[in-house]
Amino acid sequence: QVQLQESGGGLVQAGGSLRLSCAASGRSFGTYAMGWFRQAPGQDREFVAAISRYGGNTDYTDSVKGRFTISRDNAKNTGYLQMNSLKPDDTAVYYCAANWGIVSRNLHDYDYWGQGTQVTVSS
Repeated sequence: QVQLQESGGGLVQAGGSLRLSCAASGRSFGTYAMGWFRQAPGQDREFVAAISRYGGNTDYTDSVKGRFTISRDNAKNTGYLQMNSLKPDDTAVYYCAANWGIVSRNLHDYDYWGQGTQVTVSS
């Protein structure tokens, strides 16, 4: 069993930056892959980024490539999403998720989810 807790969301102006954190407890953090998803009001939850167990493989949705960076520190049991050059379209609740080993864009491949953190980007 893994528990995930996001933090770092908030209100930021367009062009600004935020760093989201995902703190994990329970089973060893390094045994699972991690993803970030987001959900805007009235929309489906969508893939943002994912990272393999040891960070050697990453994947991003096209709309965030070059602006967002996913990373992890297994010694601290924490994953991160650095978000730069934020746009109003990035406004959403951001969720971290974990699964046993695959980098996937499909939310149904993830077994564990955090509660989410709100990111609001003003124009």
